[in-house]
Amino acid sequence: MALRYLLFGQFLIKKGIITNEDVLNARIMQKRNNLRIGQLARKKGWLDESDVERILMFQEESGNKFGEIAVEKTYLTDSQVDALLKEQEDSHLYFGESLVRLGVISREILIKELEEFHNLRLSCPV
Repeated sequence: MALRYLLFGQFLIKKGIITNEDVLNARIMQKRNNLRIGQLARKKGWLDESDVERILMFQEESGNKFGEIAVEKTYLTDSQVDALLKEQEDSHLYFGESLVRLGVISREILIKELEEFHNLRLSCPV
């Protein structure tokens, strides 16, 4: 596998900075934090579980975005979808940040390693 396609977690494991368990715990934290639009809409009471399931079925058939389908089928308004997308973006937890929150690495080490990782990937041929 080319270094260009190496994931940040794999990079940190290879350097001995984190373990496979750390990667798993960070991904679990991300999964719990980074909610999908349907989950956020349910949390706000705008959709119920059956609404989300119906939209997801339409999505499987069409390949369109969840929000587009929800508006087209009148489950949500454009402004509701916009609010959900903004909330999703504002609350997004990146992998490195989850490692910091778990106390696995410091913010300083994260920044240093992200810079090295980014430079390494840029210097590798496609």
